[in-house]
Amino acid sequence: MGQDRAGRLRLPRRAELDRPRHRTAGTRPETPRRHETRTIPIPPDLAGLLRAHIKKYGTTPDGRIFQTARGGIIQDSAYTAVWASARAGALTPAQCRSPLGRRPYVLRHAAVSLWLNSGVPATEVARRAGHGVAVLLKIYAHCIDGQADAANQRITDALTTPAHRAAT
Repeated sequence: MGQDRAGRLRLPRRAELDRPRHRTAGTRPETPRRHETRTIPIPPDLAGLLRAHIKKYGTTPDGRIFQTARGGIIQDSAYTAVWASARAGALTPAQCRSPLGRRPYVLRHAAVSLWLNSGVPATEVARRAGHGVAVLLKIYAHCIDGQADAANQRITDALTTPAHRAAT
């Protein structure tokens, strides 16, 4: 973890940030790939928040950003408790009883859907999410909504010649 020459924040791959892998009967444990990185651009505001957190709390020797008070790995039960408390504080009682944000992982789906509906090209969304474009569209195509007018305008703009624009 650190910064590259351009000042971009470099984080370990997801496998290195995740909680430890538990072995299920009949399966082989997943082995994280060491020292492998991929660049994921994030908005400057988020980069600033991460930098401030790292400056204040540091990282573990193996590069994890979030840790227990003693530097250990945060257990599932702690994530669950904190998430439940955050949901209760942010949502109405009716929303808390609904599936809305029941698991932290749904935030990933919400983010990908937001990016797609904001007009971020599928290739860029796939890169940021760590998907291939085909997988991204298979999973999220149903989330893309309300862009027909903008798409029609982009196509019209692309087909309109400079001479035609000048004449109108």
